[in-house]
Parts: sequence; structure tokens; C-alpha cells
Amino acid sequence: MSTYFWADSKLRREVDLGKVEDRPPGGEGTNYLIVGSDSREGLTEQDKKELHTGSADGKRTDSMMILHTGDNGTTMLSLPRDSYVTIPAFTGQKTGKRFPASTHKLNAAYADGGPELLVRTIEFNTGLRIDHYAEIGFGGFRSLVDSLGGVDMCLDKPIKDRDSGADLKAGCQTLDGKQSLAFVRQRHQEADQDLGRMRNQQKFLNTLAKQAASPSTVLNPFTLYPVIGSGLDTLIVDDGMELWDLTSMFWAMKGVTGGDGKQMTVPIGNANLATRGDGVAVKWDPVKSKQLFEQLKKDEKVTVE
Repeated sequence: MSTYFWADSKLRREVDLGKVEDRPPGGEGTNYLIVGSDSREGLTEQDKKELHTGSADGKRTDSMMILHTGDNGTTMLSLPRDSYVTIPAFTGQKTGKRFPASTHKLNAAYADGGPELLVRTIEFNTGLRIDHYAEIGFGGFRSLVDSLGGVDMCLDKPIKDRDSGADLKAGCQTLDGKQSLAFVRQRHQEADQDLGRMRNQQKFLNTLAKQAASPSTVLNPFTLYPVIGSGLDTLIVDDGMELWDLTSMFWAMKGVTGGDGKQMTVPIGNANLATRGDGVAVKWDPVKSKQLFEQLKKDEKVTVE
């Protein structure tokens, strides 16, 4: 029991969902927003070089997905960071200045107003109320994978990508933290770039959840304690997140891998939308995405492809 409280105390409850404006009413089931950020917190200059992360200041979202759990199974829904969406009116964190609603890529919400504005933007555009938020940066991701002893992945083709540092052979292999980070970040070898990268991220997260929630990890204190120690203090969550909620999130992700649920990307109408000031963006399919969000809100079986 003392281990539970020790682990629970390590969670960084830094996101206040109570600050999110104009929230939609809660639906059926539970919605987790899982964010991979490009935070370089805790990385040395040598780490940055080895991991090919660069040294950009601030943080941006590298991946975003909604994990919906309910009576009709689990849906893991990826949201492209280049999604062209309405960012609702907000007050700047540093300036205190009020900005009007505007249309930009989804990751601009996080860059401008952090996790709270990202949650608000996703709620505004989907109508889904986000119950919990979990975010991990580059360094935390690498530590978590290494503490698990690596993640077993099977690749159908070799991957070599200069930007992310990926240099992986085809076939089944155990990826360490550095290789795993390169794998989920590479996109240049994918025909559809970011969308292909999101499929890899889903595949990897499922495998990671499967191993993290396996009896050999959960029931073995020599494995469990390092995983808890290296994983939790790099995880940023909302202030209402309990360790129990986090465990439920991992089990739900594991369930998707076991076939109890669905993995998908938000339905896309145009993957190469030319915009006036934001370059090429991704436009959601208005009819299909609305239908999908309604099904998730009511916790119905997802029939949208």
C-alpha cells in the first residue's frame, strides 16, 4: 500500500482542467487526452545530440490522441497535429491579452496556451469533454521504455530517417528508448507523412501498454519499481488524475491491442489543404467526424471508418 502512495505522489499534477472555459457537458464513458510533447526537459546537450531532438525552446505537441473507454469497448483516436481547426477565444498566459477565435493548426493551441487551451480547442471542435490529461516529453519517453527493458516491435520494412535518427532493420526486435523515440518521430519514409507516423505511434503505444501492464511487470517489484520511478515523475497529468486512473488508461490501451476496441485517425476530408498563413494543413471530414464524435459522446459502438 505504501508503494501506491509513493507512486501516486510522484505524479506531476500540473494541468488544471478547472481553468478550461466553456466546457461541453460530460458524455458517457471516460475520455483521456494523451499528448506526446517535444519537451527536452531533463535532457543534456549530449542527449539532445544522440536523440536527434534539436534544442528548440518551449514545447510543442508531437502527437495527440483521445482514448475513449466505455461499455462499448475502447477507441483510440489520433488527432493530426496539423488539423485545421477553430481555436476559440482565449487569454494569453504571459500577456493576459484576450485573443479572438481564429482558425489554425491544432498544435498552435498548445504552443499559445498550453495544455488547458489544447483541451479547450479539442472540446470545442469535437464536443467531447476531456476527463483526464496525460503528457510525456522526449526524455520521459526514453526513460520509460528503457526501464521496461525495451519494447518488442515487428517492422515489415527497414526504416532509415536522418531527421529522427531512426536506423532500424526489418523484422522483430527489441527497441531501446533511443530507438523507440526515433521510430515514433520518423515520418519521411511514410507515404502520407504525419498520418503514417500516427499509425506507427498507435502501434507502438499499444505494444508499450501491453508490456507495461503485463503480469511479469506488474507482479514483479524489481521490474515495477524502476518503471514507476522513471515513468511517473516525467508524466504531466491533470490535478484530478489518480494513479488508479492512470492504471485504467494503460489497461484500456492494452485492451485495444487485444482486439477489444478500435484504433483510428479522425476521418479526413483533405490531407493537403492549402491555407493562407499556415502552410498545408489537414481538414477533417465534417460529416463523418461529427458522426464519430456523437457516437463517442453517447458511448455507442463506433461504426465510422
